Amino acid sequence: MTLASQTEIVAPRRRFRGLRKLARNRGALFGGAIVLFFVVLAVFAPLIATHDPFASSFTNVRKPPSAEFWLGTDEIGRDIFSRLLYGARASLMAGVVSVAIALLIGVPLGLVAGYFGHLIDGTISRFIEALLAIPSLILAIALAATLGPSLMNATLAIGVAATPIFVRLTRGQVLAIKTEDYVEGARAIGLPHVLIILRYILPNVLSPVVVQATITIATAIIAEASLSFLGLGQQPPNPSWGSMLNTAKNFMTQAPWLSIFPGGAIFLVVMGFNLLGDGLRDALDPRDN
Repeated sequence: MTLASQTEIVAPRRRFRGLRKLARNRGALFGGAIVLFFVVLAVFAPLIATHDPFASSFTNVRKPPSAEFWLGTDEIGRDIFSRLLYGARASLMAGVVSVAIALLIGVPLGLVAGYFGHLIDGTISRFIEALLAIPSLILAIALAATLGPSLMNATLAIGVAATPIFVRLTRGQVLAIKTEDYVEGARAIGLPHVLIILRYILPNVLSPVVVQATITIATAIIAEASLSFLGLGQQPPNPSWGSMLNTAKNFMTQAPWLSIFPGGAIFLVVMGFNLLGDGLRDALDPRDN
């Protein structure tokens, strides 16, 4: 039996042990439950919302939480609970889509740089180091301001700003894997480089990439809220947790619920993704499997 065949047999066993370890991690399960809760709220927002999130009522301006308005109303009488549900759509979409963009750009660049090395690696690495010299949030703000204020432009900006993380992570993993015996054996029998990368290297890179992606989603949600707070993300009247906080800053003493609920939602969903990412990191660590 070849080394490659042995690796392909052992990998599913490690993944199965990783899933069992993840199922025993209470922190990861709690984080996953929080994430699932907010995903359900976002998906079924039209069914769960108690009021029209866009309907204003000047007779209900800044009403505190009550039986009619569960989380109170905002500065023009809109229901905060309903707007929070629809804002979850914007935040979660921005987090997931921006990380997907970063993965689609970063992982292939990291694979190419790490596998081929030399001039290709040097060119890609110098470009990525230049991007890393700029704080990711500052880079996202600059890109969003250049592209124009909208949720999609903010999502694209966050994705581009997060790309260097995945390039460096993937490159580092490839540098360690490409010297393994099964990869050297694949080269020795003349397999094409593309097949070696896709069959033998990429599957072994995915575990740390998945863990990093989960944690980066939390960072992307905070970045989207920051851009919306600055007026560069979701545009009114469409709800966003960041834009809700922007409005709430003017009524911190008169109506504290305007900031408590969107701020609490951001805190909970970011905590959920971080707990889930930590659990995945422990479960997928090959040293423990």
